[in-house]
Amino acid sequence: MTGLFDDLRDLYQEVILDHGRKPRNFGALEGANREAHGHNPLCGDKLDVRLLVKDGIVEDVKFEGAGCAISVASASLMTTQAKGKTAAEVQALYKNFHEIVTTGKEQEEISDLAAFAGVHAFPARIKCATAKPTRTEPPASESQGRRSPPSVWTLASRP
Repeated sequence: MTGLFDDLRDLYQEVILDHGRKPRNFGALEGANREAHGHNPLCGDKLDVRLLVKDGIVEDVKFEGAGCAISVASASLMTTQAKGKTAAEVQALYKNFHEIVTTGKEQEEISDLAAFAGVHAFPARIKCATAKPTRTEPPASESQGRRSPPSVWTLASRP
């Protein structure tokens, strides 16, 4: 049984390395109406994420910047998962991803995001994976007096 877990760990490592080396949705996004800037001084990660949200649906999302393999792979995978989803779906996706990264518990639905389950064993790398940028615009929940966790993925909810 150990061999199976080793194979799975190797596969997850390959997913992270692949997205780190060849990130999807990397580049400028013309016409974006949501953006956030992230900086992790512990690792040197600096990423800008931009979304195009129309009628409550994430039509497009891209990111730019530089960072460690975990931060780039995380942004790449999250952008591929966020496209076409509603704000609520994106927020639920981020919540599930955050749980995977901080606890190592994989969700019932298997996805490439499960590759980050091993990050929980390295607390210093959790910030790399969760990319909690400084927002340039507050999400709707903050404007109503409620604080939400600072994450670019909350931007999708801003009307």
